[in-house]
Amino acid sequence: MYCGGYTGKILRLNLTERTAREESLPLETARDFIGGTGLGIKYLFDEVPAGIDPLGPENKLIFAVGPFTGTTLPATSRMAVTGKSPLTNAVGSALSGGYFPVELKRAGYDALIIEGKADKPTYISIREGMVRFRDSAKVWGLKTTDCQQIIKDDLNDQNIRVACIGPAGEHLSKLACIINEYRAMGRKGLGAVMGSKNLKAIAVRGNGSVAIADQEKYDHARKEMLAAFKESPVLYPVFSKLGSSCAFTATTELGIFSARNWTATGAFVPIKEIGVDAQEAQKIGKTGCFGCPVACARLSLAKNAPYTGTLSEGPEFETQYSFGGQTGVDNLDAIIAADRLADELGLDTISAGVTIGFAMELSEKGLLTSGDTGGMDITFGSHQAMLALLRMMAYREGIGDLLADGVKAAAQRIGNGADRYAMHIKGLELPAYDVRGAKAHGVNYATAYSGADHNRGYAPQEIFGMPIPYAVDRLSIEGKGKLAKWNQDIQTALADCPTICSFTALMALLEHGAEIVARLMEGVTGLVYTPEEILRVGERVNNLARAFNVREGFTRKDDTLPERLMTEPIPDGPSKGQLISKEDLNRMLDEYYTARGWNLTTGAPTRGKLTELGIGYVADALGL
Repeated sequence: MYCGGYTGKILRLNLTERTAREESLPLETARDFIGGTGLGIKYLFDEVPAGIDPLGPENKLIFAVGPFTGTTLPATSRMAVTGKSPLTNAVGSALSGGYFPVELKRAGYDALIIEGKADKPTYISIREGMVRFRDSAKVWGLKTTDCQQIIKDDLNDQNIRVACIGPAGEHLSKLACIINEYRAMGRKGLGAVMGSKNLKAIAVRGNGSVAIADQEKYDHARKEMLAAFKESPVLYPVFSKLGSSCAFTATTELGIFSARNWTATGAFVPIKEIGVDAQEAQKIGKTGCFGCPVACARLSLAKNAPYTGTLSEGPEFETQYSFGGQTGVDNLDAIIAADRLADELGLDTISAGVTIGFAMELSEKGLLTSGDTGGMDITFGSHQAMLALLRMMAYREGIGDLLADGVKAAAQRIGNGADRYAMHIKGLELPAYDVRGAKAHGVNYATAYSGADHNRGYAPQEIFGMPIPYAVDRLSIEGKGKLAKWNQDIQTALADCPTICSFTALMALLEHGAEIVARLMEGVTGLVYTPEEILRVGERVNNLARAFNVREGFTRKDDTLPERLMTEPIPDGPSKGQLISKEDLNRMLDEYYTARGWNLTTGAPTRGKLTELGIGYVADALGL
């Protein structure tokens, strides 16, 4: 029986049958996986068979919040959406904040499971205990802001919260994301999964509240959490003021701000043009997620033609990279405009920008001709081409159809050695950090269950010099396999499952976070954990995600890096000459697999490890 934190209910929505059914969330499942990403991956493994088409009706989308969502804890209005990724064919799990997560919890649910396919464009409304499948013909084809507003008008409720796809999701671009307000459930192409189901949007309004199991214990643990936030040397003094753009300064100082499709790291460093000072000059205000005192989101206004008057929430650091460094564009107004346009079209900014940068390099190398581009000049630094390509990718027009499914698919279609320039891992385009100069970050990219994903196991020890659990030399390979495993597990346990914003968890909760989260879980839910058991949840989730990928055919050979990172050194700057050789990567992988207790040859979890984690049934499913 649940005492607090959880509603104890799952809402299963079958689009084919147009049915809604409430189910109980098993207490054992809640205890072992907590919430968020944990619940998503648990239901994905158990309910989605191996080998299904990610864009077929057999795939599912699981929207899951955590037990902390909807409480008075700061930075906890978070949720995960999980499904089989059409971009990678691996686990796809994307996180988002804003107001939608709290609204879902107040509506009475720990998770939504979306299955099947509607026979026509549809949106779902959930409010006052009623679920309705509604015709979305009026909003099909609209960009995300207009879609959200018209649904609010249609339902006569300006306070309802809407998660929707844009034209990119409707056209099944594998770079499509899901947008609520300006918050993106980005990466992995889950917007295309939503589009494949003819589902334009989900609108939620709730009036419930979240029970607290033990108010005294909750209050004490909450004070600990708030104290950790205040004591962080970076959370309020830096991150709250600058947002994720503070990483721009760190990466440029280290010489690992990736540029021009990873050919000009350390050489193209547009600090003056698009760095922190330039962004501060364009900032007109800031905002934040529900109940978050950090309020890290910047509101930026483009001030120069042809983008004058364009407002965007952001751009975040990764978007500075993807629409700035990666494309060689040093026009901040254009980056602001591209950020806003990507949100409106429902395109993941990282994958979209990396794909455009890839196309720019191919154009300069002659692998894409003017005939391929329709006469458009696609070269590094062309902000006009960047904006045009975003539109074309979302609507699959012209060369946009070639690029709409990301660099791996485009390289396969182009041939002629184009794959050498496709910067991805397992099909997922690389984020900002040039891991040739940050080796634990590199192991994480290679092994993360979703592909090249900095959020799966961010290495603050290398990027910001955090000595937790110990200080490291970012250029050394020693101990980096173990460190990557630790980072992946602790971030899953502290942030992705309860749920807490991963930025705040990294900056304020790494050292004592397991203890604080254990006490918070007892106060909120009444479930008692040791700090070690909290960390074990992170390990369990990562093992289950790995098992899903193994069942889909992934092996050690897929835990690799793009050829460029293993053979071409960083050309200039503080990390000049650095790379991760195949030999060094293999040494770090051996250490990583050993730390995980996985098979060194295949990279698969062992029966012993799965049994130890209490998910021995997974070994049977894998035939181990």
